Amino acid sequence: MVISKKNRWRLAVTDPVFFAREFLEIEPHEGQTRWLMNSNKAENLLHTGNRWGKSMAQAIKILHRCVFKVRNTAYDSCGKYNAVNCSITLDQAKIIFNNVQRVIKGNPLMEMLVNCVRYTPYPRIYFGNDAVFSCRSTQRRGEYILGQDYDYCCFDEAAFEPEFDYVVNEVLMLRLADRAGTLDYVSTPKGKNAFYRKARELEKIPRYGYVQQGKTEENHYVSREFIERKKQTLPVLKVRQNLYGEFVDTGQEFIGEDLINSAMQASCGLKEQEQGHEYITGWDLARKFTYTVGVTLDVTEKPYQLVAFERFKDRDWNDVYAAIRRRKQIYGGRVVVDSTGLGDVVISEIADIGPEGFNFGRGGGKAKTELLSNMEIYHAKKEIAYPFLEQTGSDGEYWSNLQEFREASWDTEISGDFIMALGLALWPLRLSAGEMERKPVDPRLSRV
Repeated sequence: MVISKKNRWRLAVTDPVFFAREFLEIEPHEGQTRWLMNSNKAENLLHTGNRWGKSMAQAIKILHRCVFKVRNTAYDSCGKYNAVNCSITLDQAKIIFNNVQRVIKGNPLMEMLVNCVRYTPYPRIYFGNDAVFSCRSTQRRGEYILGQDYDYCCFDEAAFEPEFDYVVNEVLMLRLADRAGTLDYVSTPKGKNAFYRKARELEKIPRYGYVQQGKTEENHYVSREFIERKKQTLPVLKVRQNLYGEFVDTGQEFIGEDLINSAMQASCGLKEQEQGHEYITGWDLARKFTYTVGVTLDVTEKPYQLVAFERFKDRDWNDVYAAIRRRKQIYGGRVVVDSTGLGDVVISEIADIGPEGFNFGRGGGKAKTELLSNMEIYHAKKEIAYPFLEQTGSDGEYWSNLQEFREASWDTEISGDFIMALGLALWPLRLSAGEMERKPVDPRLSRV
């Protein structure tokens, strides 16, 4: 059956899935389809595993709402249609914003509907129909959202907002009140916290709220090998939370969300070497399924800034040696390398740059605990800063340093490559500060 152009538009007004297929050329998976068709209540909550496709589903929904200005017609006299994506940091909020931009780019029709994009003082897209989509941070208890009225709000990674109840009840709800706006809560769970309580609350009032769970495996674009590997390597509770999107008690977190956010907020971003500055680089070396990660800290003044970063795997060892030497040549300073297992061979191969070895297994694993405790102290004192970092591998596997920190907890084996590299870079600072008895990390390998 051939649908006329006029009727296609009419169908798309009330059917976001049809809109995605016909106008965005996107085929939502089954879970995304259920969410797009059913999340039309005053409050909607989506709790899923990582890589389910939350960001793409919300990008579709936001574009659909902005193009058709989806709201009760009684509020059409309120002026511009305002939609916002907010999250604990602006970097996090930009993930969905960037997805919206990617969907628009290269689509002639969508590009025609956009007037302009502005990035300062915060990102926003202006549509030709007087709709505006922006992204904001919920930092400082939602201070940056005050003074605005919205028709639609997506609260991304809501489970990780430490001031969830205040931000929702005292800020977001009031920004939506004048327009009877819609509020979506979207997140991977984090134990049974305020986000969990909101889910249970909405389940009791289906007339006003909709709740949906999503499993990572629903997204057929995610590598099956990746999912199976995660099932085998993550603790059971982490699998249930991070792959199945369940609410579980996961135990003690390693670094609190508020401290991670503080470190990211204080970051000056990746930077080139500056004359007269002092640097320390830490390298965590790849194992069978892990990555080699190198981070460089500018330790000239506090908070110590992460200024260089590299993450890769499946490279020849000669390439690894070259990467370590290259970083040393650019930034100078001390170089601390994971010397566990085959790491001692690496230490020997790059002896010309004077590396310091750190063996995670020394003392029956005590050394690793000390290294992690040291990093925890620097977070607690707010003396470390790093930007939000993310990568998508050739197999579609997504990684971010924020996600790596969130998945780490004291009651499980902490083995994140970025965490370990950062810990190695921080280690000499603790020793030089005399905060604990100075001991050679490994007498056989220490060369400085």
